Amino acid sequence: MRIVQVIVLTSLTAIPSGCCCSQSCPTSGCAATASADTIALFDGTSLDGWRAVYQDGPGDMNTAWQVVDGILQCKGQPIGYMQTTTDYESFKLVVEWRFDPAKGAGNSGVLLRVTSEDRVWPRSIEAQLHSRNAGDIWNIGNYPMQAAADRTHGRRTIKAHDTNEKPLGEWNRYEITLDGGDLSLVVNGLEQNVATDCEVIPGGIGLQSEGAWIEFRRVELTPLP
Repeated sequence: MRIVQVIVLTSLTAIPSGCCCSQSCPTSGCAATASADTIALFDGTSLDGWRAVYQDGPGDMNTAWQVVDGILQCKGQPIGYMQTTTDYESFKLVVEWRFDPAKGAGNSGVLLRVTSEDRVWPRSIEAQLHSRNAGDIWNIGNYPMQAAADRTHGRRTIKAHDTNEKPLGEWNRYEITLDGGDLSLVVNGLEQNVATDCEVIPGGIGLQSEGAWIEFRRVELTPLP
């Protein structure tokens, strides 16, 4: 078994793990916890700064995505993803998400360093959001990286611990640190996965529309030097 280690620079200003907000608050309610350098990729009111790509190519954002009462809602159809119009290389990304109990669990993911042409799915690293599997890493398009060999099966590196996702309807928190070649996935305060030697290249951030209704209230990025 190969042991993989990631060193996280603790001196960098980052978003605290304890959000001051209640379970019902939208993104805008958490603004007080963000550092001065943090970029709100989702501003709580619009889809500005994003573009949509579906199986047939680029399309209308509103076909799969909408903003209601400060919450970013994904209908799950058509299959595809929304991607930032700006590329990012090294960063800490905080994503808060939940599934609707009335609509059931489902699948989605956070795409990191998207660099290929528009297609489903683009070359990138995926931080999995499939219900009960948050913390898994998926390698899309043979993205150069190294992960724990004993937990890697094909393109998937299974999370290191049992799922620690909250019940459907409650908000979960991803803290994704991609610092140069080092990747760390922290789910609800527990580091579930790491990878090293990830190709260092600027790329887009993506959120998947993958057949299930899913909601986001916070998508914030802090660049790392």
